[in-house]
Amino acid sequence: MSTTAIHPERKKRVRQALTMFSIAAWVTGVFLLALTVRIILEKVVGMDMPGWATFIAIFHGWAYIIYLLTTLNLGLKARWEPMRWFTTAIAGVVPLLSFFVEHNRRKEVTEVFQLNS
Repeated sequence: MSTTAIHPERKKRVRQALTMFSIAAWVTGVFLLALTVRIILEKVVGMDMPGWATFIAIFHGWAYIIYLLTTLNLGLKARWEPMRWFTTAIAGVVPLLSFFVEHNRRKEVTEVFQLNS
């Protein structure tokens, strides 16, 4: 953990970016799980899907775009390396991974930017 004091304004900006990222990660993850279940039911089980089920993919797509934007926002504010951005961004398309990555990024950013103090 860094002993260097973080400016309160920077803490505030990072905290806001982290909050937006966390919300986007959870929403994206939930829609991706719903989409995964829909695809399994349709393709593997052979169920006929109601018309509204096509909106799950559309909602996940929009949620993923927002997730990417919040990842970019947080990455810029936290000054992430490109590989951290990439691994964070890709988590929105792998079922369950967005939940784990969100947890890890929240923990890392909270510690580095001393958001608990």
